[in-house]
Amino acid sequence: MSTFTKIRAIKNSLSASELKLANFTLSSANALRELSSQELAKVVGVSQSSVVKFAQKLGYKGYPAFKLGVIDALNGEASDNKLTGKITLSDDLNQIADKLLSSKHAVLNETKHLNDPQPISKAVEIIKSARRILICGLGGSALVGKDFSYKLQKLGLFAIEEPDGHAQLAIASTFGKGDLVFAISESGSTKEVVRVVNQAKENGSQVISLTRFGSTPISDLADVKLFSVAEEEATRLSSILARTAQEFIIDMVFIAITQSSRQGRQYLEKTRTVVGEFRDS
Repeated sequence: MSTFTKIRAIKNSLSASELKLANFTLSSANALRELSSQELAKVVGVSQSSVVKFAQKLGYKGYPAFKLGVIDALNGEASDNKLTGKITLSDDLNQIADKLLSSKHAVLNETKHLNDPQPISKAVEIIKSARRILICGLGGSALVGKDFSYKLQKLGLFAIEEPDGHAQLAIASTFGKGDLVFAISESGSTKEVVRVVNQAKENGSQVISLTRFGSTPISDLADVKLFSVAEEEATRLSSILARTAQEFIIDMVFIAITQSSRQGRQYLEKTRTVVGEFRDS
């Protein structure tokens, strides 16, 4: 995963000193590659220990590994990956379309780089073998969850989605070993979803999370962690971009399940046939 992708994903949760380091890395990466940790600390105006802690927060053992990650990112990541295209009140429809398309493309690209293939493959196997699946989320995440439940049901899987937090908790209380909770939360800290996940873990159920990148109350409890790009509060468009990112991961998981499950493909074909015959009658 690109160093720049990691930084942009956790930027909203950084401390003041970490944010200084993040901004410098994103804006002056070429300069950073020539600096020692002590020199970087002096340039940015933070302590040397803050530099080391920042590198470790991004998953690196220390500053040398972090700097190598920055160099790799410079060599491999195009500059147009940054989230751009903020829509203003004065934009006409063509400008809105162009900026929205640009933003969605950037969000999808960022989300792709946030997820390694191994967790997605593991999520697919857990979902396929689950006895019952509860998909939980609130607001826009609930809409994504509802779509996911329909997809899984077409593959013959027992998937439940309830938009009400109390109903989600009640269902989770009946779960046990062999059951699965798929928790969707842009922030990773939605109170109602955290409670459902806690209940699932207490009962011995497995948990797959889909949250913003980094450590969150929900992802910290999950057996498998999937990530999507979270929108900055200042640029939110009714969670349009957040849902785009979440739906991208959901669709990847659905397609991977379809590819690896012959029975699932048979169920999917049957649903298409039955619905098609009804429409033609």
